[in-house]
Parts: sequence; structure tokens; C-alpha cells
Amino acid sequence: MGQKSEPQPATLEGAIDRIHAIVAEMETGSLPLDTLISRYEEGVGLVKTCQEKLEAAEKRIQVITRDAQGRTTLEAFESEENEDPA
Repeated sequence: MGQKSEPQPATLEGAIDRIHAIVAEMETGSLPLDTLISRYEEGVGLVKTCQEKLEAAEKRIQVITRDAQGRTTLEAFESEENEDPA
């Protein structure tokens, strides 16, 4: 669209902070349509980046357990969303 895109934040936290800033900026209602569309496109890219970073982290957070013989096994990480709030 002719405008320079913002560099992607290196961390998940940085991407989330940028998404919050974009939302706050868009909520002011004072941005021209072209800028709103640019910010929306940037936000969608950041959400995709966050999803990729979270998926990579989830793969890394495989719970490593050792049985009595010292063998290493991997168990899938279960997020808090999947757990019952008992």
C-alpha cells in the first residue's frame, strides 16, 4: 500500500504491546481510513506472529518426565484452557 510497515517485534510481549497500541490508536476515531486499514493489516500480522510464537512455545513446553529407569518421555503440555476449574 505504499507505506512502510512497522518492524515486527522480536518478542511475544512486544507484539502484544504493539497490538494494544494499535487498538488504542484505532479507538480514538481520529485516524483516516487509509491509516485504519494499514493499522488493521499490521494488527492481523501481529496476531499471526503471536499465534506462531505461542505454538512454538507450546511445543517447547513439553513436560519432560523421567521414569524409574531414567528414560526420558515427553508428555503433551496441557494449557489452562483445557483443564477443568474444579
